[in-house]
Amino acid sequence: MKLTNEWTLVKNDRLRDIKTYARLEDGKRYRSFKATVLMKEVKPETLVRLILDFDNYNKWYWQVLESKLLKKVSPTEYYLYLVHKAPTGLPDRDVILHATVQPQTATRNYLLLKVDTEPNYIPPKPPLVRMIAEDLSFKFTPVNGNDIFVEAEGYVDPGGQVPSWAANFIQHSAPYSVALGVLRMLKKDEYVKSREPVPFKVYSYNDYMEKQRLGQLPQAQ
Repeated sequence: MKLTNEWTLVKNDRLRDIKTYARLEDGKRYRSFKATVLMKEVKPETLVRLILDFDNYNKWYWQVLESKLLKKVSPTEYYLYLVHKAPTGLPDRDVILHATVQPQTATRNYLLLKVDTEPNYIPPKPPLVRMIAEDLSFKFTPVNGNDIFVEAEGYVDPGGQVPSWAANFIQHSAPYSVALGVLRMLKKDEYVKSREPVPFKVYSYNDYMEKQRLGQLPQAQ
């Protein structure tokens, strides 16, 4: 597939409402990616519980061998450590991610999760290769009917020497695989039926509209 700096559709799964895209940006070694997915009949609290369950990313995120929380700065800011399994013949990769959450406000009806890479946060761990970038943004917008529309964009630079076939395979496959993993995990009772409160306020579409009507939504910081 010949890519430009405009988004090109890579996969369109109509059955699951998943679309993935790719493009080549100036000054970057690898392609960037984008994915959209409509999560049907999902409570925002269920989604937040999954996102913040850092120790279980290996069950759904792309080729994760190890994941753990390094530091909780606040209910909306975290540092986490991941080890990714690399394609056959290449050394596995590790990465330190700085994740920040921007909750919904009176002027923003969506939840925004931003993830930036902090390669020097802890010393290298040879023979693992430290990733240069795994920079991601996720926009979770509740829509009518108790659904959540997700827009995700990202760029990954695995560091070290990577043949083009391996990089292209990962950039092509990972966004769709992660979307499938999220949809599967959101059906599990440990997230759906949990009574554990989430660390910040989240609102479904109807709740948001009602709170907005009553002027009860938090103001943007």
